Amino acid sequence: MKHRDFTSDEMMTVAAARLLWNGCVCFVGIGLPSAVANLARLLHAPDIVLIYESGTIGARPTVLPLSIGDGELAETATAVVSLPEIFAYWLQAGRVDVGFLGAAQIDRFGNLNSTVIGPYEAPTTRLPGAGGAPEIASNARQTFVVLKQSPRSFVADLDFKTSIGFGAGHGARARTGARGAGPQAVITDFGLLRPASDTQELQLMACFENVDPQAAVRATGWPLRVAQQLEVIRAPEPEELRVLRELHARRLKGG
Repeated sequence: MKHRDFTSDEMMTVAAARLLWNGCVCFVGIGLPSAVANLARLLHAPDIVLIYESGTIGARPTVLPLSIGDGELAETATAVVSLPEIFAYWLQAGRVDVGFLGAAQIDRFGNLNSTVIGPYEAPTTRLPGAGGAPEIASNARQTFVVLKQSPRSFVADLDFKTSIGFGAGHGARARTGARGAGPQAVITDFGLLRPASDTQELQLMACFENVDPQAAVRATGWPLRVAQQLEVIRAPEPEELRVLRELHARRLKGG
């Protein structure tokens, strides 16, 4: 899908990058979350601390990594530590400001599925699985989710609950003992969803320019609430697109 002279992936990446701040400690996944975090680092957050699950802290890659084991991460990191230290000292101790997550499915309360599509005992599709996502979702001070919106991905009922969002809402997350504040932003190819303060159900708070909010409603498997005062997310600036495209171009050229 094209929006003017940029793609929906570029719009999502730029919009998500704008949510990060200088000095933020961010637990990053490979793919779109990594592009988001590194774009923020290059544009407005030079002191952001990027942590990857392989144990790299303060990575500053010039080329977007292909996996958490990419040598570019270790070569540009401030430190490389063991996996137990990443989780025990950084994540579970509450030192991670933002955990960036993706998934195959999300429900109205921000719970995520990255395990199976279909019944667990006989799934139609077996997905990569949890990895560190359950710990990130439980312990990061807040989580951001980047996911394209469709009735197949934004579902009324998850096929499997891999990572907690707000449980069944209405304070259910807090009753589990999860430390972090949960999913505070879900960035899609239509706009931005945030949890309602009363129910913790995700609602559409902002749309990209020239996007009909009813298109987002139709792309959701539950009756999506739309904020009365819907914000408009401005289109990417030329500089944002230039830096993002150069990041991807360097990866295609192998650095």
